[in-house]
Amino acid sequence: MLNSNPRYVSNLTRDTYAIILAGGRGSRLHELTSWRAKPAVYFGGQFRIIDFPLSNCVNSGVRRIGVVTQYKSHSLIRHLSRGWGHFKRELGESVEILPASQRYSDNWYQGTADAVFQNLDIIRHELPKYVMILSGDHIYRMDYAGLIAAHVESGADMTVSCIEVAVAEAAGAFGVMAVDAEQRITGFEEKPARPQGLADDPERCLASMGNYVFNAEFLFDQLSQDARRQNSDRDFGKDIIPAIIENHKVFAYRHRSALDNEPPYWRDVGSLDSFYQANMELLQPTPPLNLYDSRWPIWSYQEQLAPAKFVFDDDHRRGTAADSIVSSGCIVSGATVRRCVLFNRVRIDDYALVEDSVILPNVHIGQGAQIKNAILERGCEVPDNMVIGYDRLQDKSRGFRVTEQGRVLVTREMLGLQVGYED
Repeated sequence: MLNSNPRYVSNLTRDTYAIILAGGRGSRLHELTSWRAKPAVYFGGQFRIIDFPLSNCVNSGVRRIGVVTQYKSHSLIRHLSRGWGHFKRELGESVEILPASQRYSDNWYQGTADAVFQNLDIIRHELPKYVMILSGDHIYRMDYAGLIAAHVESGADMTVSCIEVAVAEAAGAFGVMAVDAEQRITGFEEKPARPQGLADDPERCLASMGNYVFNAEFLFDQLSQDARRQNSDRDFGKDIIPAIIENHKVFAYRHRSALDNEPPYWRDVGSLDSFYQANMELLQPTPPLNLYDSRWPIWSYQEQLAPAKFVFDDDHRRGTAADSIVSSGCIVSGATVRRCVLFNRVRIDDYALVEDSVILPNVHIGQGAQIKNAILERGCEVPDNMVIGYDRLQDKSRGFRVTEQGRVLVTREMLGLQVGYED
């Protein structure tokens, strides 16, 4: 079997063109996606979600990439231009932005398959042997070289990357597949209410990660056929995969970690609770996703800022942070921070207490404020002595969004500040 190390499959990765689908809204994130697409949402102190599939591509040796954008894409496009615009086409590498531009019809992108179909001429111009379709809104680390190698070795027309999840977690959320002993897909349902469990573990099932590899000409043919169907939703999960599994070679590839001796990690951060939990997992002494491992770096655009600073060391006023991530440009001034993720340019004033919270960039927390179990959107200015996260009824009465698990989302608008701020 081919080694998944990209040094051994460099010809395969060079013959692959990657399309990252980054046009989704992510409605379950509510106000976090009011002004940005889901792939542009912040994560992990200094990244955006889109940085993870992009970094996986670069680290895997796949360096010809198109990013499909649509919904409220300004901040996403600006981030891509600043952080990913340095690739040199002369060297056979590029990150191109592919907005909906009605190349084949008068419509915006109608579904995931249509988003690729409307860019067929651009993809054909790259002359790839293989096309990799990637979801742009999940957090994970994966060596795509192993996926491509397995696709070629199996003789597949299409390969679907998958991961084992609990049946209850997959219900209504993920595409679920059945496979035979050779890992050939024998059945596929898009977001079923009652997913089919595995033969050896009925409580778990194989869920699609939204990542696919196609033989290029096969993909072009299937998309063209789908575009002519009158009743199609133009979607890979709903239409393309169910239409081809019976008469074509469609295989499953189980997600493996990009690094040796590390369990596979994948998170769908599509709800406020899952977004909060995935960020908080990073605070563990040995987190399931180790952002400090230089063998598989996550690349991003980073503004040049001063280092984080903690000021005052008096018994009654001490600037401290414990079990927390504190990013550049932050100032903790005589305040206490515990188990928090602080993004860039967060300022926390004297006597404030902030615990178990995710604080996005450019937030200012006033003196004496008490905040717990919260997500503060970029640019929030919390007044002095305000209490957030301690009283569910009080938080709701102020117009804050409280999740089923008791996390509190606060935005500028909820605090009466200007709408439509720079992201």
